[in-house]
Amino acid sequence: MFTGIIETLGRVTKIAHEQSNIHYFVESPIGSALKIDQSVSHNGVCLTVVGIEGDVHQVTAIKETLEKSALGLLKEGDQVNLERCTQIGGRLDGHIVQGHVDQTAICVAVEPQDGSTLFTFEYDPEKQNVTVEKGSITVNGISLTVVNSGKNSFSVAIIPYTLEHTNLNQVEVGSTVNLEFDIIGKYVSKLLALRS
Repeated sequence: MFTGIIETLGRVTKIAHEQSNIHYFVESPIGSALKIDQSVSHNGVCLTVVGIEGDVHQVTAIKETLEKSALGLLKEGDQVNLERCTQIGGRLDGHIVQGHVDQTAICVAVEPQDGSTLFTFEYDPEKQNVTVEKGSITVNGISLTVVNSGKNSFSVAIIPYTLEHTNLNQVEVGSTVNLEFDIIGKYVSKLLALRS
């Protein structure tokens, strides 16, 4: 489990293909502190550390993960948002995040505001995921609060600190991001669908 509070940025140093799997090698300030079998969120995707060499750790994304997320679009040199799993007894600063990406979205607007930046994203409504105003959403692993909620779109207002310390500063109109919808909202949506 994660909180959506990004710990640090990592840089993809190498990408290797093996059948339908992709191995990512990521250099970061926390690389040498990681352990084999540890779960780490990469742009919101929970991946298992399978190798460590110095400050570089290796993770593997399988076909299902690649189909549901934007990880397959990563290139060498790209930055990724990293978060280690939540420690029992620690503060839950963001919201409950599983690291299981539900789908991707496309950025359709980036608008500077008075002291913040408003990002608007559109996603496929066929998957029946929903957002609510003032509810939680995870974008590339970042716990954010929905400002405006539509049928297949939502906006989030980003403070300068978050923009500086995550890879949202590289997101522009047309960029693809990973989404994980609020787990409570997903259960409510499923229960309502079962009742009708």
